[in-house]
Amino acid sequence: MKKNRHIVRLVQPGSIAEELEIEAGDELLRINGQKIEDVFDYQYLLQDEYVEILLRKASGEEWELEVEKDEMEDLGIEFENNLMGEYQSCSNNCIFCFIDQMPPGMRETLYFKDDDSRLSFLQGNYVTLTNMKMADIDRLIKYHLSPINISFQTTNPELRCMMLHNRFAGDILEKTKKLAEAGITINGQVVLCKNINDGEELNRTISDLVPFIPSIESVSVVPVGLSKYRDGLYPLEPFNKEDAEKVIDLVEGWQKKLFEEHGSHFVHVSDEWYLLAEREIPEADRYDGYIQLENGVGMLRLLKEEVEEALETRSGDDEERSISIATGRLAGPWIQSLLDLISKKYPKLKTEVYEIRNDFFGENITVSGLITGQDLIKQLKGKELGERLLLPCNMLRSGESVFLDDVTVDQLEEELQIRIQVVDTTGADFCEAVLDRNRQTNHRRRQMYEQTDSSSSWQT
Repeated sequence: MKKNRHIVRLVQPGSIAEELEIEAGDELLRINGQKIEDVFDYQYLLQDEYVEILLRKASGEEWELEVEKDEMEDLGIEFENNLMGEYQSCSNNCIFCFIDQMPPGMRETLYFKDDDSRLSFLQGNYVTLTNMKMADIDRLIKYHLSPINISFQTTNPELRCMMLHNRFAGDILEKTKKLAEAGITINGQVVLCKNINDGEELNRTISDLVPFIPSIESVSVVPVGLSKYRDGLYPLEPFNKEDAEKVIDLVEGWQKKLFEEHGSHFVHVSDEWYLLAEREIPEADRYDGYIQLENGVGMLRLLKEEVEEALETRSGDDEERSISIATGRLAGPWIQSLLDLISKKYPKLKTEVYEIRNDFFGENITVSGLITGQDLIKQLKGKELGERLLLPCNMLRSGESVFLDDVTVDQLEEELQIRIQVVDTTGADFCEAVLDRNRQTNHRRRQMYEQTDSSSSWQT
């Protein structure tokens, strides 16, 4: 994609663009006489009820179009590059970066490190703000793009520079203050590394961010992911049960205090911590409306609630069913507990939960989102799989039927000689997949937000 060439890929049927005879292959040049740098400019300039658009047709002919529409109404155009500009690669060399821990020989796109603020708004990605100068912050404020998801890691300037290996990374509080004063909503993330930004440093980070409530709506604390491919990288240790208990105790202490003062728990730990500590997942009220659901915060609790709600609408039966489920090692017992709930209404349901060991990335990786097709084949071949094998959708690339190692669901189905059902994220989807053997088989993950270090719902 050439920089700043905005080529139309698709025109939505019935849209303003179709009425204007805009076609795939046309190039957007200007809106209201202003050259378009990227998606920020495009969305901002289209807010008005009257806009003038300059297009270059595939033939080279230029069209100037006058458009009257409702305020904020979109034209119905999709571009070849959704960002309408080059992706911004990460300027950091973080000590915890998972991409640095990827094995060689995988597809090229998996090695690209992005730290693009536009993806924070378009896809919910977390960004460090190190790619953004104050002029970029001013532009974001001008367009009032909100919310933005910030990966803080720590508010200690020296420690943040060390963890990101970027000498310009220490101004995070200054940038956060400017965004908050402009009314931009922020969600935060802390990737916790043992004996580095945990303990007192985590306490300091939370303390420094509390004054920004309510501009900062929430902060999630997630454990660093450590693969077996760490030769030559910064020495990091995995968290154990005792470590998880300390993290939970620290965060829950803050939650109690902040809820009394602000009516919000503000800081949350991801579900992995509770599973690692072998503690009960908190009740639903503790998640403040599940603000950080896509970051693995409260997904298991929500899933259980949704399963219970779905079961209330079902009368149960004595039909014999036999299914198997493959998931990450961490969530296996939780998934079994959900199946036990379902079995109370469906006593002849036979299930088997297979906790897949991650040989591809290493045994420290216990979430299902990083399970590969080859590990599924090796560990499930010859096993009793019942009538169908259910797989969580986050094992697959967004919108596709391909695992991280490029094994396809069709290939897996052929290897295991079993009908495979890819299950979406809600409790209703889970129940339907478990109980309805005549449900249409889905081999493709629906288009959804994708984060390399997070885990989704029952797919932790």
